[in-house]
Amino acid sequence: MKWITREHVKVDRVACPWLIRNFIDKNAEFIFVPADQVMAEAERLGATPFDVPNVELGHHGNECSFEAILKKYYLTEDPALVLLGKIVNGADTDNSLWSQPEGAGLKAVAEGFRHLGYKDDNELNRAEWIVYDALYGYCIHSITQGKADGLFK
Repeated sequence: MKWITREHVKVDRVACPWLIRNFIDKNAEFIFVPADQVMAEAERLGATPFDVPNVELGHHGNECSFEAILKKYYLTEDPALVLLGKIVNGADTDNSLWSQPEGAGLKAVAEGFRHLGYKDDNELNRAEWIVYDALYGYCIHSITQGKADGLFK
């Protein structure tokens, strides 16, 4: 399946592909285009748009696209993914919804990756997914320790 979003990825546009590839569509193909071309290209390519305004898999209220994907694909049964969603939200928004302390660190890491010279958004995603693997491990550990809001809250 093809998935499409805006180019020049940051937090949510790296977290969402990680989530999609690991829990929804292991053969997902990700396409990154200028913001003003997303909807036209989505229609032309038969791709599912995400993290753009006015789409199902976008921001709604104070929730980020990662959280919309968790809900749409019934992944909220995994408390570690829910916690990861709160962390992504904290890094991708003003952090007022969940006040997740890990969000600031993820935001800094994501910004750092943008300055490492990756040739395109697909390459940057692949490199940065290790961060989400580690954060998911952290979330699993937090849940097993009875800390549904993370170890630092």
